[in-house]
Amino acid sequence: MRSNIKRSAVMIIAGIVVLTAVSCSKKPGLNLVDNDKEARKAVELFAPMERSNPDAKNAARTAFDKTVIMAEEELGLRVEYTTYTSENYKEKSYDDVALDRIRNDMDDFYLLNPDVLQKTGEEGRLVDLSGLDCARNLRDVVRMANTVDGKLVGIPQEVVVYGLFVNKDMFDKYELELPGTPEEFLECCRVFKEKGIETPVGANRWWLETFVFAQAYAQMYNGNNTEAEIEALNSGESKYSDYMRKGFEYLKEMIDLGYIDAKTALTYEAIEGEGDDFLAQKTPIVMAYWGAANAETAYGKPDFNMQVIGFPSELGPMPVMSMTGLAVHKNARHLEDALDVLEIILSDEALQVYAETNKVISPSKNVEVECIPALKPLNDLVNEGTYVLASNAGMKVEQWGNTCLIVRKLMEGASVDECMAEFDRLQEESLK
Repeated sequence: MRSNIKRSAVMIIAGIVVLTAVSCSKKPGLNLVDNDKEARKAVELFAPMERSNPDAKNAARTAFDKTVIMAEEELGLRVEYTTYTSENYKEKSYDDVALDRIRNDMDDFYLLNPDVLQKTGEEGRLVDLSGLDCARNLRDVVRMANTVDGKLVGIPQEVVVYGLFVNKDMFDKYELELPGTPEEFLECCRVFKEKGIETPVGANRWWLETFVFAQAYAQMYNGNNTEAEIEALNSGESKYSDYMRKGFEYLKEMIDLGYIDAKTALTYEAIEGEGDDFLAQKTPIVMAYWGAANAETAYGKPDFNMQVIGFPSELGPMPVMSMTGLAVHKNARHLEDALDVLEIILSDEALQVYAETNKVISPSKNVEVECIPALKPLNDLVNEGTYVLASNAGMKVEQWGNTCLIVRKLMEGASVDECMAEFDRLQEESLK
């Protein structure tokens, strides 16, 4: 899950940013804290974003900042942001830097992507948050996704849901129903291609794995045997490659038929490349996360009827969900204060503020926000409990990051068999 922070301040976690970003323009460690420098306790956060200026009049605060301010006022402390920037860390991604800082006991708490959350949880470096009061109200899917070796190591401020963003006007023009199954989706692409649309599916080098996840795990997450199937994967009794193969074969078919331009997609950052053609109505389909439908810098103001639907699967349209998490270092210098901060910013009261600000799905089962009409098809599926997890810390092979990189190999010309061999290798490593 690697993306670009310049634009990604709107992109994944909490409407804040895609965490594995690779660029930002601000200097690291800059904290816009109160000018009076009053002697207050401080809690140290490592995150991909800076804090909005508390002294700026009428400044639009991020949803995250709003919840942090609630904690600061109630606890009489300040949260100091240490900020990732690629210009400082050169070729290191946010994930690389976060992993290094955690292993060197550098901060109190972190905003983490699924792969780092899982890895550092397995290493025993993160606090078990299951005893916090705020953890009692979590949706089951959130708890499942962020539990490592029986410990809840991270809690997000939103559930990140990916879907297909479609130009409904273009579907109506060619008398096409919105697709639900893989076969229906291919037929829609065939018609668009036949009607002169050069590339029916706009893609970038980060998010095509969403198609794979929808087909690989639709039955597993929507059946009655989820825990047993995951255990079989973790023990080696079942193979990840057996689940993944049909999704990779499907993706290769779309590339071979010209429905996806893999060569061009490899040059595109998320939304920055394919987004222009989608907004210009040159391509009818792109994939993105929930918050992009609300953000004016992404797809929040299209000049057409946009709908956000699930990815094609044998069970019909399927939302793909990814979890990030706020995590506390086991050796945090201000451990109790950091846990107190989490209690407040992850409380139902704060999550309500967060969800209303960003119009997102909350991790708390007690918090709901009315979504925009374009998101209703996806929202209905999530509320029904229909979804696939693209990040699950309970799986010994990390899903989101590894699948993204292997999909990229397919885009570069690797065969499906070569991609499956990579999954087998990762599984073998996890069993050692």
